[in-house]
Amino acid sequence: MAQKKLERFEAINSFSNVLQYPENMPGKWKGYFKNDNPVYLELACGKGEYTVQLAKMFPQKNFIGVDLKGNRIYVGAKKCIEENISNAAFLRTQIDKINNYFEKGEAKEIWITFPDPQLRKSKAKKRLTHPAFLRLYQQILPPNGLIHLKTDSPNLFAFTLMVIEMYGLTLHESINNVYEQPKIKEVLKIKTYYESLDIAQSKRIHYICFSLPEHPLPELDDILHKRVKEDETAIS
Repeated sequence: MAQKKLERFEAINSFSNVLQYPENMPGKWKGYFKNDNPVYLELACGKGEYTVQLAKMFPQKNFIGVDLKGNRIYVGAKKCIEENISNAAFLRTQIDKINNYFEKGEAKEIWITFPDPQLRKSKAKKRLTHPAFLRLYQQILPPNGLIHLKTDSPNLFAFTLMVIEMYGLTLHESINNVYEQPKIKEVLKIKTYYESLDIAQSKRIHYICFSLPEHPLPELDDILHKRVKEDETAIS
């Protein structure tokens, strides 16, 4: 397994659709894709299933999968090369550095698909829908840019709804069980490797779509952390 990882790390060094900790990228993505199409991000993209499938569904949009794990990025990047998918790329970096790579409004929307839910309450600040991350997203999204969360974790689902309510964010859609819906949007039918594992063993997939205000988020983080510690039913 270690040898396979090393081979993949070596391979992505030569992939033109993988950028590893690139410098001076804000404002340069139209030049990279060689078009003026809008850019959409998938954060914690893993093997890039969503990035690849969205790029196929929407050829007039550009998609960037972001993850730190190069051996995972390799899978989606190689698929794009093999299938000549030119409107998808992969950015290898930490999510908490995402604001270093895009100008304000350069990323039109954000998808967060099956991230680590960071279930321990002491790790709440690492959840990708924590206000600390939302403040970073505000720096790269346009006003009212959408954020999509798809997760099998009821804890992350409840936590995100709590954040939306506390911080006065705009909730556009909340689905407690995607596959119970009589009509499922095509973008929600995409399945990732981590969805297939059913790590949470909840037997259901949750989806939330929300947007952030233009003004700074209120300084309620201490109150949020207190609620997380106290609310044993919503956050375990």
